Amino acid sequence: MESLSDTDWDVVISGTGLQQSLFALALSRSGKNILHVDAQGYYGQHEAAFSLQEVDAWAARHASPDATGLFRAVEVTKAEDGLPSPRAYSLALAPQLIHARSELLGKLVSSKAFRQIEFQAVGSFFIFQRGTSKDATMPVLARIPSTREDVFSSTAIPVRAKRSLMKFLKFVLAYESEPQAELWKPHADKPLAEFLASQFNLDATLQSYIITLTLSLDGNIAVEDGLAVISRHLSSMGVFGAGFAAVYPKWGGLSEVCQVGCRAAAVGGAVYMLGTGITGVAKRENESAWMDISLSNDTVVKTKKLVRGSETSPEKAVCLTRTTAVVAAALPKLFEAVVEGSPTPSATVIAFPTGSVSDGNGHTSEYPIYAMVHSSDTGECPTGQCIVYLSTISTASSKALLETALLSLLHAATAVGGQAIPEVVYKLQYEQVGAKTPSLDVDEEGIVTFGAPVLDLAFRDTTLQPVRQAWEKLTGLAGEEADAEYYVFEDREGVDDEDDVFDG
Repeated sequence: MESLSDTDWDVVISGTGLQQSLFALALSRSGKNILHVDAQGYYGQHEAAFSLQEVDAWAARHASPDATGLFRAVEVTKAEDGLPSPRAYSLALAPQLIHARSELLGKLVSSKAFRQIEFQAVGSFFIFQRGTSKDATMPVLARIPSTREDVFSSTAIPVRAKRSLMKFLKFVLAYESEPQAELWKPHADKPLAEFLASQFNLDATLQSYIITLTLSLDGNIAVEDGLAVISRHLSSMGVFGAGFAAVYPKWGGLSEVCQVGCRAAAVGGAVYMLGTGITGVAKRENESAWMDISLSNDTVVKTKKLVRGSETSPEKAVCLTRTTAVVAAALPKLFEAVVEGSPTPSATVIAFPTGSVSDGNGHTSEYPIYAMVHSSDTGECPTGQCIVYLSTISTASSKALLETALLSLLHAATAVGGQAIPEVVYKLQYEQVGAKTPSLDVDEEGIVTFGAPVLDLAFRDTTLQPVRQAWEKLTGLAGEEADAEYYVFEDREGVDDEDDVFDG
């Protein structure tokens, strides 16, 4: 067997983040010599999922609030009694739900990789409301209707408002057709909330429902972008089963997708080296098509291409404050199936609209706060507990506002079930910097760099565009020829092709 230094590598991939791993999956049947390294000792990079022991080690590396990387100001808080099985947890750094109509799922199906991932249903979307009872402090979690049946059966929406909402739902499902486009295109760059009010007479409550379904980080999504997201959400409803529009990969979200991509490449002959980073890159003299890559284990390898992920903050960046809380209760009322015959959801989304949360110093939320609540069925915590992932755009008070939102969520969820407010037994807090849009950079040396991850709460299909661009650069394919080969694989071992994407 040739040593690393003696092998002519077609490509060296640095980092096992989502885009690098999807790139490795795309190349897994290419027959090319691939070396895939990661300076860390785990898969997933910025999309990793950790046991509590791994969180502690990761937190120590990113504790500084002045860190220049994509993570900073990491803090861990534990209950005094500690947790008996720290390895029974798998906390995702950047959880994202995946809509049923997402291009990512299509690529996982055509590449046959989906069989190695167990997907779980994402259930209801809720919106936090302070309540309308005499006790103004009583919080309410209102379920957002996502289908015509939901709207018809809702007792919280007045009849006239139902008609307006139904009109919008019918419109958005065909918004790209010529008659409908004439209505929204003159307003394409304007705020969606204004469009909902002026064109469909939706009141502030119904506007907040629609904006919540977009999962917009700043709550100010434009008409064109908002209609695309809402259309995808509505058209995804029922694709894999009744009652849900999105799925979540079990055992750690996108980190599972990363591992599946790397595993496929390894089966195809790629060599993997965790705990090994790149310390230097140099063009070879008199061999312009090749470069030398110096590795942290003092090995130098020869390759035609280097593909890597960005480790620096982008010029147009967004910074999220995140809180991940392990709650010592299952909160079953949040995970009820609301449609007959639908699976019990393992995840649910709760939105706190702008201005709905205030901290102890009188600061009010400037941006929406989102909570993704995961049951133990996701494999991320033991039975009898749940995980709450909260996030909002960073401000001076965002950390305190997430604390208030967490307490409000637990109060609302347990008030419905008649339980005592449960204890938060473990809490991870940090800031994460990401890009507003996916990107790919190719420098003068031919080094290909994926931009910093986009911090959306739902997977964005444009994330795949740089992956395809990098794949086309390496393979030299384009157009119809590329379409025929990109992620289109036959089964290796005659696996039955009738398996479902969703295994609920």
